[in-house]
Amino acid sequence: MKKVLIITYYWPPSGGISVLRSLKIAKYLREFGWEPVIYTAENAHYPYYDEGGYDDIPKGITILKQPIIEPFKVFKWLTRRKKEDALNSIVQVRDKKQNFLDKLGIWIRGNFFIPDARSLWINPSVKYLKKYLKVNPVDAIFSDGPPHTNNRIAYFLSKDLEIPWLADFQDPWTQADYYQMMYITKFADKIHSIMEQGIFQQAKKITIASPTWKKELESIGAKNVDVIYYGYDEDDFKSLEKNQNDEYFDIVHIGLLGIDRNPVGLIDELSKIETNRKIRIILAGQVDQQVQKELNDNSKIEVIYKGIISRKRSLQLAMNAHLLLLPLNKADNAEGRLPGKLYEYLRTYNPILCLGKSNGDASKIINKCKIGSSFEYEDIKGIRNFIEDLIQKPNAINVDKKEIETYSNKQQTQKISHYLNEIHEQ
Repeated sequence: MKKVLIITYYWPPSGGISVLRSLKIAKYLREFGWEPVIYTAENAHYPYYDEGGYDDIPKGITILKQPIIEPFKVFKWLTRRKKEDALNSIVQVRDKKQNFLDKLGIWIRGNFFIPDARSLWINPSVKYLKKYLKVNPVDAIFSDGPPHTNNRIAYFLSKDLEIPWLADFQDPWTQADYYQMMYITKFADKIHSIMEQGIFQQAKKITIASPTWKKELESIGAKNVDVIYYGYDEDDFKSLEKNQNDEYFDIVHIGLLGIDRNPVGLIDELSKIETNRKIRIILAGQVDQQVQKELNDNSKIEVIYKGIISRKRSLQLAMNAHLLLLPLNKADNAEGRLPGKLYEYLRTYNPILCLGKSNGDASKIINKCKIGSSFEYEDIKGIRNFIEDLIQKPNAINVDKKEIETYSNKQQTQKISHYLNEIHEQ
C-alpha cells in the first residue's frame, strides 16, 4: 500500500470544523489504497476541544508529533483575555468591542507571523521530517491549510526531497475575506504573495473547497486545481434520530456566528409571522458580542444560546431542527463560501435557509439537492414567504438524497486518492 504524509495542525483532541478535513480523509484513505502517516502539533492551542474526534482515527496508523510554539498566551495577556477564553478569529467573532490592543494584536499577527500564528513550527518541523522521511519514505505529501504553515512545511519537504505534493486549501490565502481585515502592510503582503506563489509552483496538485474559489485561485496563477468539498460522514449520523418538538418551530444554527453574517433583519421578520407555533432560534457555538446584543434587543422572538457544545450534540440539535440557518459572510469572496456545516445540514435532510449570494456556490448546491432556498440578506419579503410556506407545508420539500450522497467524506476521499495516484505516477 502506498504511503502519504498528511501534514495538519488540527488533529484530535481539536474540536470545531477545521479538524474534520484531514481527519475524515485519513479515516477513509486505506479503502482506496493509501496508508496515511500523520504529522501534527504535540501541544497545540486549539480554540475548541472535543474528545469525540479520537473515534475517527484509523487503528494502527503512524502519528508523528513535534512541539509547537504559539503566541496565543502572549496575545491573551496583551488583550486582557482570560486564559480559558476560546480564541478563534477575532476579526470575525468578537467577545467584546474591538479596542486598540485587539487591533495591535491583529496587526502583529498579520505582519510578523507569516503565513500565520503557527509559523514558528515550520523550521523545526522541516528539520524533524527530513530526518524521518530519509529512513521512512512516503510516496506523496498532503497538506491542508489554513493554517498555511502546514503548506509551508510541505513546500520545503517536497522541494528538498522531491516528493510529489498535493496542497489543499480549506480557505484561500491572500484571497480570504479575513486576510483583508488584518492590517497587512504592503511589505508583508508581498511576502505572503511570494509564499503563496511558491505553493502554486511546487505542488503537483492543488485542491480547494469550492468551485468559485477554484477559479479565483487560478486567476492568480494556480494550476491543476480541483474541488474537494468538506463533506459529511455517514458514521456521524448512525446513532442520531430526529426528535422535533411540534409545539415550536425551531430555527437552528451551529458554529460561529460572526458580525459579518448578522441575521438580525431575519429576527425582525419572524416576529411578524402569524402561527400557532412558537418560533424560536437556537444557536450553538460562538456568537459575536454585537450580534448577541442585537438579537437580545428583539424580545419578540426567543433566542436560546447553547454555547460551545460537543460535535455530537451539535449534530443532534441540527437533526431536531425544523429549519437550519446558513448565513454566509458579507464579503467579496462570499460567492465561493461553502461552510463545513452545510454538508452536515444536507445530511439531516432538514430544510435549509441560506442568507447571502443567491447565485453563489452554496445556493447552487442547496438547489441541486432540493433542500431549501437562498436569499440575499435584503430580500426580507422572500425570506418571510419561504418560512411561512414551510410552517404551513412542512413536507413540501422533496429532498434529493442521492445527490446529497455525492458530498460524503468517503466519496470526497476517493477523489483525493485519485489525485494522489496521478501525482505519484507522473
